[in-house]
Amino acid sequence: MTGKIYFDLDTSWVDNIKINLSAVERRTATLIKRRTVKKEYQVAWLLKAITLIDLTTLSGDDTFGKVERLCNKALNPIDKDILCELGLSANEIKVGAVCVYHHLIKDCKNLIHNKLPIAAVSTGFPAGLSSFGTRKKRN
Repeated sequence: MTGKIYFDLDTSWVDNIKINLSAVERRTATLIKRRTVKKEYQVAWLLKAITLIDLTTLSGDDTFGKVERLCNKALNPIDKDILCELGLSANEIKVGAVCVYHHLIKDCKNLIHNKLPIAAVSTGFPAGLSSFGTRKKRN
């Protein structure tokens, strides 16, 4: 054992949730009638959404080339012609972060030069890339 303490997840609170179904149905029925964001505001919201995205590569066979392309896309997610039309400069819009496996962090860091946060995937998710010794069956 590595000194970690595990607790059973108490899900009883989920079983005790009460829902006012008629209120939920009334509220959701109004969603399709609401106005959408229009014109220049729509562009602003779409640009904001890009800044909240984490670009991720989590293939077991990731290469430096794939990470390089990902980092370039993260730093320049919008074509420069579109940015020009919007009156924005290059590198003004970036994604929220680049997400890679731990063994690719150094490559990623060298490519983005602290211009973006780097997120690292722990426990080998989703492909189970962690070593067998770190994966232990819990009872």
